[in-house]
Amino acid sequence: MRVLVLGGSGNVGKLVLQQLLARGHEVRAIIRTPENLPSILSSDSKLSVIKANLLDISIDDLASHVQGYDTVISTLGHSMNYGRVPGLGIWINPHDLVVRATQMVCDSINKAQPTNPIRFILLNTVGVINPDGSDTHVRSGFEKRLVSVMTAVLPPYADSVRSANYISKEVGTGSKYVEWTAVRPDGFIDGEISEYRVLDSIQHAFYEPDKITKANIAHFMCELVENPKTWEQWKFKMPVLIDTHQPSKE
Repeated sequence: MRVLVLGGSGNVGKLVLQQLLARGHEVRAIIRTPENLPSILSSDSKLSVIKANLLDISIDDLASHVQGYDTVISTLGHSMNYGRVPGLGIWINPHDLVVRATQMVCDSINKAQPTNPIRFILLNTVGVINPDGSDTHVRSGFEKRLVSVMTAVLPPYADSVRSANYISKEVGTGSKYVEWTAVRPDGFIDGEISEYRVLDSIQHAFYEPDKITKANIAHFMCELVENPKTWEQWKFKMPVLIDTHQPSKE
């Protein structure tokens, strides 16, 4: 398989690159700071790197990068820190990085008009309700008020909500060229690949998260790339990921 990765220098993105390459896939990555890649990745002959800020690339150029690829994976997100200042990153522009990237990917795929639909795998968050109304978790009044505040004052959260709304409502299931899934991991932690669960709905309030290792998030994304049954099961859906064995529950 040939996979285009966006955000490959981030915490989850590096693991996605590592696992895709280990599985033998041909990978192209658009990365603003390729020097942040570990040498074991950057030296792999199956990886080609384009040094660029995604938001500075034209739709025509992105369409040329997409052409001939089977899957696009976006692990783009907002850094919580800025330089040495913890927490400052959430206020740094661009506040709409994820939704703009999502729109660009879908527009570029439509521009390329591939013979077969291209899969788009978007990293989102369990804090975002599926816009199609399929989540069985019912938010309490307190949670709804808290979400309203977060949407108003926290740009990264609002960006995640908008990207989920766009992919679900604007792209939907009727595109001739784009198939998608938005992966909603629970609380990220470090750790190795282990047993994890893939759920079709949020199970709890977002401020009471379960845990999922970043390696397991990357593993599920790779399964979506190469396992047809996994893709057919989760296509046009927003699966939730949690580790089977929770650190605080053992």
